[in-house]
Amino acid sequence: MSPSEETKMAPARLHFLCLLALYLLWVTAPTSAYGQEGKFSGPLKPMTFSIFEGQEPSQIIFQRGRRPSVKFKANPPAVAFELTGETDGIFKIEKDGLLYHTTALDRETRAVHHLQLAALDSQGTIVEGPVPIIIEVKDINDNRPTFLQRKYESSVRQNSRPGKPFMYVNATDLDDPATPNGQLFYQIVIQLPKINNVMYFQINNKTGEISLTPEGSQELDPVKNPFYNLVVSVKDMAGQSENSFSDTTSVDITVRENIWKAPEPVEIRENLTDPHPIKITQVQWNDPGAQYSLINKEKLPQFPFSVDQEGNIYVTKPLDREEKDSYVFFATAKDENGKPLSYPLEIHVKVTDINDNPPTCLAPLTVFEVQENENMGNSIGVFAAHDMDEPDSINSILKYKLVDQTPKVPTDGLFLIDEYGGKVQLSKQSLKKQDSPQYNLTVEVSDIDFKTLCSVQVNVIDINDQIPIFEISDYGSKTFSEDTAIGSTILVIQATDADEPFTGSSKILYKIVQGDPEGRLEVVTDPKTNTGYVKIKKPLDFETQPVTSIVFQAVNPEPLVEDVEYNASSFASFELIVTDVNEVPVFPQQIFLANVSEDAAVGTKVGTVTARDPEGLAVSYSLKGDKRGWLKIDSVTGEIFSSAPLDRETESVYRVQVVATEVGGSSLSSMAHFHLALTDVNDNPPRLAKEYTGLFFCHPLTSPGSLIFEATDDDQQSLWRPKFTFALGRESLQSDWDVAKINVTAGSEEGIRSIGTRVIVIVSQYGVLGTDAGPLQDHCTHARLSTKHTRFEEQVYDIPILINDGGQPPMEGIVSLSVTFCQCVDGSCFRPAGRQDGIPTVGMAVGILLTTFLVIGIILAVVFIRIRKDKVENPQPPENQPLRS
Repeated sequence: MSPSEETKMAPARLHFLCLLALYLLWVTAPTSAYGQEGKFSGPLKPMTFSIFEGQEPSQIIFQRGRRPSVKFKANPPAVAFELTGETDGIFKIEKDGLLYHTTALDRETRAVHHLQLAALDSQGTIVEGPVPIIIEVKDINDNRPTFLQRKYESSVRQNSRPGKPFMYVNATDLDDPATPNGQLFYQIVIQLPKINNVMYFQINNKTGEISLTPEGSQELDPVKNPFYNLVVSVKDMAGQSENSFSDTTSVDITVRENIWKAPEPVEIRENLTDPHPIKITQVQWNDPGAQYSLINKEKLPQFPFSVDQEGNIYVTKPLDREEKDSYVFFATAKDENGKPLSYPLEIHVKVTDINDNPPTCLAPLTVFEVQENENMGNSIGVFAAHDMDEPDSINSILKYKLVDQTPKVPTDGLFLIDEYGGKVQLSKQSLKKQDSPQYNLTVEVSDIDFKTLCSVQVNVIDINDQIPIFEISDYGSKTFSEDTAIGSTILVIQATDADEPFTGSSKILYKIVQGDPEGRLEVVTDPKTNTGYVKIKKPLDFETQPVTSIVFQAVNPEPLVEDVEYNASSFASFELIVTDVNEVPVFPQQIFLANVSEDAAVGTKVGTVTARDPEGLAVSYSLKGDKRGWLKIDSVTGEIFSSAPLDRETESVYRVQVVATEVGGSSLSSMAHFHLALTDVNDNPPRLAKEYTGLFFCHPLTSPGSLIFEATDDDQQSLWRPKFTFALGRESLQSDWDVAKINVTAGSEEGIRSIGTRVIVIVSQYGVLGTDAGPLQDHCTHARLSTKHTRFEEQVYDIPILINDGGQPPMEGIVSLSVTFCQCVDGSCFRPAGRQDGIPTVGMAVGILLTTFLVIGIILAVVFIRIRKDKVENPQPPENQPLRS
């Protein structure tokens, strides 16, 4: 930039620097944060004042929220004031404008005084005003509440709904109802008689409504106690003050019988042909005007009952007992607002039976089987039918009769049936299949009005007089490896039976009777062909049984007839050869447990793990998952030793895997788990349970205060271990501070408030000092730090605390609590803004201001010197001289 251009920019720079100086002056100027209050003394204007009633006369009126006196001023030519309106001869004003009252005010006489104030000249002429002045008379508690009646009488029905008012008591109080002075609190103080110390009546403490308690609703009985007397009190101040006024009244209550009762169960005959609806019962509330309704408790899609407003209950259509034999529903009574007057009544309706259903057969055909050698009189089976009419009634009792037998060979009447039990028996002789393999019987089933025919089929089956016979008695040798899969079929066997096919006499079951005590094999029979499939049920084992002779027996599920027995034809065998397969080593268990003290010396034996190789090979052991390097294992014996210092606080249960590998062979391996539990030793010093920050006392102290803190350590806690002890870390602190241990239990009030899970709040009269949280323990883990006097400076004190855990051996730790003594605002620590870090004080502000002026002066001096020098060295060219670019 050229000198001439710099000369042109100089005024702008000067202007900018001046603005900068003014801004810095405004920013750094100290300001007052609070206005100063003074007495009211001002021009004539509308004003409102509040005065408590009952104050002594000639009191100066004070403006609300201020202490100085009230004095009005008027501009000349005004020399005096005139007060008019609702003065009641009480309010006066002096010539100098001082407003006062001469007698005590009474809010109940007049709550607000509307006055007018005017300024007068020497001639008594109004020169200013009048302006309205309002005097509000504030209430004090100078009136006692009074009941409207000295005695009340009422009655209540037994079993009335609890909480529903049946009477009221009322009291009045002349004090302001918008203040606690006029807020009334009702209470029952005496109930006579009072049985088992139970209150039968309750009162709404705000409205005076009297109702039954749940106990009163259930227990009131006019037969036992027809009359009760209550003494009811009323207090003002909402009953919360010891200085509240009170009054009492007497209440006489008569207990009347409750006619709201469930009617007796109703019986309705099914399929009635009378015109519907038909009245079946009635309910009735104690007083007229109740609104009745029915509740369909069973949620039936078609509810066949109704009720009118006289309480008459009707059935609206014929009922069918076989469709539904009983109904349960509720009747309710409500007031004009739809609120229940009492408990609903349960209505029971039973539908009685008529004989309107014939007997029915349980199945189109009932089949019985009988062996051809059954003796005469033996039971073949029990035949049953069903009747839908009411069970165990005359309408459902059934009689059975055989009316036909087909074929009638070798004779008719081969069978009998019990008339009421339905048992079918052989009546004349045993049956022979060659006479007829099947008989068809017709059974007549009847009740008192109806008859039904049912069909019964009797099949004559062959007797079991033939044994199963194996087609092959020796199935030779079968070879399988010991790892053959479970479920594999290793042999198919077959036996035959000459009895009637597909009966219990010809069905064959195969049993292994020799050579398999461990149950490694099973035989599954095909029900159609009687073929037996021998399968592996459990793993084969070469080392246990390399060669086994297996013997089978074929039997029938039906017992053989007399004089017939199983013989060698029903037995077969085969030789099972199991070949060896190299298997992994086997541990006797999958998890090995051990425990050792955490201070065990390096090299201590902590446990032993063993495994066995099924082929008898030697086993080598190794560890896997030893992430901390705490253990080592003897590869030959499986003994496990500690290889480094152990620490329960790092890991209380140390888990590794042990690998067993066969030596030689295929080097197969398997794995088990080793869990080492570390028992605790006292090797950790106590410490604070949390970081306690923000602990403070409000300065100056008015009385000694205290706070509570909690200690812990990282060792294992137990009920029998000693408790912590606490002491000051320096003897020099004993004149100012005291520390003592305390027991903390759920519900303790020693400076601790607890709700649910533990929430410890450290409190004093100056507010919350700190908090902590966790489950409450009944241990000496807490201590109280207390001040011994109140002469503390406004600063931060670091208090060292020595904590001993009382263990074996004992461990000590020194912790520090920082406690601040500071000014408080609304129970919180407060420091003035001028003293906060980063905000300059007044002295600093003045210094900054002076420094700013000095810098501005230096800048201005440099600017003026530069301008003058430019004028001397570069004079202005003539006006007609062209400018150089």
